[in-house]
Amino acid sequence: MLRDPDARPERGGAIVRHPDARGIGARSTPLPDRATDRVAFSGAERDPIGGTVGATTDRTADGNSETAERHTAAGDRNAGTRTDTDPGANGFVTDAVVDVRGLLVRRAGRTILGPLDWTVRDGERWVVLGPNGSGKTTLLSAIGLELWPTAGTVDVLGARYGQIDSREHRRRIGSAGSAIEAILRPDLTPVTIVMTARHAATEPWWHVYTDDDKARARALLGRLGLGRVADHPYSTLSAGERRRTSIARALMPDPELLLLDEPAASLDLGARETLIADLADLAAGSRPSAIVLVSHHVEEIPAGFSHAMVLSDGTAVAAGPLADVIRSDVLSRAFGLPIEVTRHNGRAWARMTTRERHTEGG
Repeated sequence: MLRDPDARPERGGAIVRHPDARGIGARSTPLPDRATDRVAFSGAERDPIGGTVGATTDRTADGNSETAERHTAAGDRNAGTRTDTDPGANGFVTDAVVDVRGLLVRRAGRTILGPLDWTVRDGERWVVLGPNGSGKTTLLSAIGLELWPTAGTVDVLGARYGQIDSREHRRRIGSAGSAIEAILRPDLTPVTIVMTARHAATEPWWHVYTDDDKARARALLGRLGLGRVADHPYSTLSAGERRRTSIARALMPDPELLLLDEPAASLDLGARETLIADLADLAAGSRPSAIVLVSHHVEEIPAGFSHAMVLSDGTAVAAGPLADVIRSDVLSRAFGLPIEVTRHNGRAWARMTTRERHTEGG
């Protein structure tokens, strides 16, 4: 058994979790939520492309955990870990890895996300696209069991958020993105950073690690081309190397669900293309059971991704099979610009077809 030499008490931006046995989640300093948009809703509709969007839901709650807890618990006190084999009265879906119903997130009186109905099934690889502030990161935080919704239900890997110990359940979910990278201690090595995910931690001092843990961390770093920097301080890595370290960390617990928040953001051309190829290889495997990737750019969608959802102002413009959603008309509606989508060698590209001048604010 090993105590990692990098170990020291956690400081600064650590996530402090509420010690509620039912897994209430982060209370004191939760992961940053960058979504800020809001919109008023007019009820439920079903998108013609195939995604169910905008389910009617209770809008009276305002995003505090107490209200969300009451809403979830009252909805189905006996759900727990679900064993349903067919969709039933509670909306359970047989092969669902993620199933949200009436998901609504409001903060400070503003609607950030929803209402939203959405299902991710076993074997699916989803990309979530949309403008800044459309609710993408908020959605990942909710299905990653890091953010209480104001209303609605969130079922992940057969269990309902709020009726399980979410701290334990998160061990089955891998997450990578800038919010997590921002709280990693810069003097830790990639090996240690990856290894801490074995216990869903960000610092090594809480837990004891084995030789097998360290070997797995090194193997994951090697798989993503980071073997030569595995023992370098994290602060000395390039942006692309830090991003791949974050993804290796997300894979450490062999997650059933992988959540990637803008993995190609801030990368140069070479680092971006290398990462996209790595993600295509990951998508081709049988594990994780499902992947959800958030991005702003269609050209960052790796090969092998099967489905897409496009968000705008917190609601889904379209959701369904990738080819049916990544279309000129859908993106034009979402971004409010004339967008043309073309494809080359199986990869989508988007551009604005005419120059649009800003008429407000310069």
